[in-house]
Amino acid sequence: AGAKVVIADRVGDAAASTATELEEKFKVPTLSVAVDVGDENSVRAMVKQILERFGRIDILINNAAMTVKGGSEKMAGYFAPFEEYQESLWQEALTVGLTGAYLCSQHVGRVMVEQGSGVIINISSTYGLVGPNQRLYEGCTNPYDSSRPLNTPVSYSVVKSGVLGLTRYLATYWAGKNIRVNAISAGPMRTLAARGIKDFMAMYEGAKDKTPLKRNIKTSEVGDTTSFLCSDLASGITGEIIHVDAGYHAIGV
Repeated sequence: AGAKVVIADRVGDAAASTATELEEKFKVPTLSVAVDVGDENSVRAMVKQILERFGRIDILINNAAMTVKGGSEKMAGYFAPFEEYQESLWQEALTVGLTGAYLCSQHVGRVMVEQGSGVIINISSTYGLVGPNQRLYEGCTNPYDSSRPLNTPVSYSVVKSGVLGLTRYLATYWAGKNIRVNAISAGPMRTLAARGIKDFMAMYEGAKDKTPLKRNIKTSEVGDTTSFLCSDLASGITGEIIHVDAGYHAIGV
């Protein structure tokens, strides 16, 4: 779409690698930034770096979260049963997924207010709207701790639900500032992080059979929806939750 792209990640090398890949493939200017979205000073520095390079920020996509490899590799307890869930993991997940979205929206939003325009997209999940179908995990074990079962962490559902509340709040708060804020509620998809992990693949197969379209969604479908919401074609859309989930939420499975 011709955008100048900033890749921000806690792991600077990963951000740089992705930025280089995008620049070579799509011939667009890119910038990589190492940032801890749960730390306000780090977010402030990120915004400063972006403005020094590009002069403005038109789009913010809040997608940071502790997921399959976003913490679970070193903290097998991330997928622990609710009765055993550690408060430290709860706090870290909320810091990354919810406080991070709040801080990035606040600091980037200030720039957008001054510019007189902007678009914010928050990436949520079907499990931010409905409770996880625990039956999908029957027979699956935590790939990082085989002594424990696999499930959707309580922190994940709470974070993704909170992101939707933040979306609605900001959409109405900045409605008069020409800043649109929407969320994408993504259903089960085979991300790069999850591929090759047997128990996650088994869960995805079960989820596929529960959707009206009888399939998982593609990561590209989330990307295409994001591009649409950022474009002028969606100029009248704000405060919305767009479901990209093969109909999963519609039948209450």
